Amino acid sequence: MNKLFLKCTVFSFIALVSVEMSAQNANKNTDELAAYRVTAQKVNDLVNTKLEVSFDYGKRYLYGKEWLTLTPHFYETDTLTLDAKGMDFKEIAIMEGTKKVPLKYTYDTEQLFITLNRKYKNTEKYTIYIDYTAKPNELKAKGSAAITDAKGLYFINPDGKEDKPIEIWTQGETEASSAWFPTIDKPNQKTTSEISMTVDAKYVTLSNGKLVAQKANKNGTRTDTWKMDVPNAPYLFMMAVGDFKIFKDSYNGKEVSYYLEPKYAPYAKQIFGKTPDMMNFYSKMLGVEYPWVKYAQIVARDYVSGAMENTSATLHGEYVQKTERELLDDNGESTIAHELFHQWFGDYVTAESWSNLTMNESFATFGEVLWHGHDAGQDAEDRSRYEKLQNYLGSSKNGMSPVLARFHYNDKEDMFDNISYSKGSIILYAIKNQMGDEAFFKSLNRYLTTNAFKSGETHQLRLAMEDVTGIDWSPYFNQWYYQGGNPILEIKYGYANGKATISVKQTQDSSVQLFSLPLKVDFYVNGNKIRKNILIENREQNFSFDVPVKPDFVDMDADKILVGQIIENKKAEDYLYQYKNAPSYFNRIEAIKFALKDKSHTAQLIALAGLGDQQDDLRTLSVKGLDLNDSQTKDAAFKSLLGIAKNDKNTTVRAAAILKLASTGDTAYKELMNESIKEQSYKVIAAGISGLFKFSAEEGNKALASLDDDTKKHVTPLMKKM
Repeated sequence: MNKLFLKCTVFSFIALVSVEMSAQNANKNTDELAAYRVTAQKVNDLVNTKLEVSFDYGKRYLYGKEWLTLTPHFYETDTLTLDAKGMDFKEIAIMEGTKKVPLKYTYDTEQLFITLNRKYKNTEKYTIYIDYTAKPNELKAKGSAAITDAKGLYFINPDGKEDKPIEIWTQGETEASSAWFPTIDKPNQKTTSEISMTVDAKYVTLSNGKLVAQKANKNGTRTDTWKMDVPNAPYLFMMAVGDFKIFKDSYNGKEVSYYLEPKYAPYAKQIFGKTPDMMNFYSKMLGVEYPWVKYAQIVARDYVSGAMENTSATLHGEYVQKTERELLDDNGESTIAHELFHQWFGDYVTAESWSNLTMNESFATFGEVLWHGHDAGQDAEDRSRYEKLQNYLGSSKNGMSPVLARFHYNDKEDMFDNISYSKGSIILYAIKNQMGDEAFFKSLNRYLTTNAFKSGETHQLRLAMEDVTGIDWSPYFNQWYYQGGNPILEIKYGYANGKATISVKQTQDSSVQLFSLPLKVDFYVNGNKIRKNILIENREQNFSFDVPVKPDFVDMDADKILVGQIIENKKAEDYLYQYKNAPSYFNRIEAIKFALKDKSHTAQLIALAGLGDQQDDLRTLSVKGLDLNDSQTKDAAFKSLLGIAKNDKNTTVRAAAILKLASTGDTAYKELMNESIKEQSYKVIAAGISGLFKFSAEEGNKALASLDDDTKKHVTPLMKKM
């Protein structure tokens, strides 16, 4: 699942609270900590789930009939416990051929305790029949910051009284599928499935697997049957019903489809069109072909999170659905890549417990990073990595943060945070750097193929890596997966008598572990780059290297793989040098961020250079960093700034330049503002009108009033942010 980090500030708050709790817990006894979260015990194993469902829109009910096939996991048993939240039961029986034999059961509103007709061995299968009613709107379900509700099944505008489509959709993660069908709702369970939905004939349906039958009924309804022949976890089951238009694409002979509201159907290819290339890229990189019979993506209204990687059928929130004009300003490509990578890490092999959520979410976030590199080059990949690092660091404090593989937590929903997503992804990137790409991806292939259609945990990943490389990776996993926090390195550089020196001090909170960190350092000397390897493993450490003359610049952690912070004694001249001569994305953005705070002449030279940066976010930051009150900077920037305002390919950069020029108060730019209002981009229009308001409220209001209703609806909220 991708929470989009639209909720990033909420995540940061949660993680900071977790950090504070971690610090407090350092002085507590073990028995005062959150309970140890064991992997769910397997008494019975799911084998197959067959459902026949219909819907009561008025009552917001689901009427279901279920045939659930199971087998004892190891020990023989005559009992079965199923998760089933807030349901009514009409009949519970065991199937003996075609005959239903009633069974005794008790129910506590959350779990169903069934006494079987006899003891069964693990060489036997048995099928339970359940006739039930699910009442999700009557369920008191607790959500989280990441997933705002947990009632499993959602009726959207069921009475047709609101200005939105009538839809039904489901959301299973973490354990909410059991709000619409009885199951063993744990991530270490896997089952094949067959889901038949009876719906109004005018509606489209979507579920896991392949659509194997459609039957027209005499009462104006239609029954669609979707079948999944290979096992997947119950929380990955999905249904969706509504007025969707389907755009058909393909990958390697498999159907790839996009389900959108009719208004957005013409833009399906623009929204989702890179999906087949993503599938090809991930399949080749992992050495495992896309494992499901089809891949569908559907967009739902009022979705309770960002997106969800239901097996073979991802559900996206409505933010992904955009018109051609809206797509000029933004797209949901990162989320599309994230959810697709889950089809391997999360669906094909599933985290066996929520403690091991890193095996799902860290990998999917890592998949985003790799996609950007494949699609747009190394610089785009590094930009994505940097963003993940900042997401994580924003939720840590003095190097303190929760453990990645977390077996002590208060609620499973707590696991969906910047640790499981962002930190985990850059930890993976760092081990890829240490291991080498060939060994790393062969290790991922080993993990996936060994555990195909099963569940997995971090130890299995480690063992796969050790099997491939012959190296013991326990120290790496102990440090990054089973202990929390991050290093904060205070660095000082020196040079004397032909020796370049580096002094390193780990300054993270004393409650945080000391880290062992193999890093690369580049010395820039007379236009040449000299690379050295260092291993930081003590609280304080000094390094010395033979270098012929004093280095022009020292680039610590040259590959930028450190999952932590570096504090250096850099000056404006150092930042200018690194921007121009050691131009990794990390170095460029750090230099430009320095220029935003420092208004010296040298800092302004960095901002001026950044106006031509290849990354749009860095051009935007550079525009904002310009001090146009300085006549020298204004003269140097004028031509570039005007060109950006008129012609930059990125609308966010254009909008920033328009606002920057308006901030001068020079009426010569009024014509630029008026021309901007004629553009298609909502961001550019919003910037133009905001610029006019800086000159005259009357002119700004007149321009705003001249817009058509659709444009005004989009532009007004954007103006409030400018």
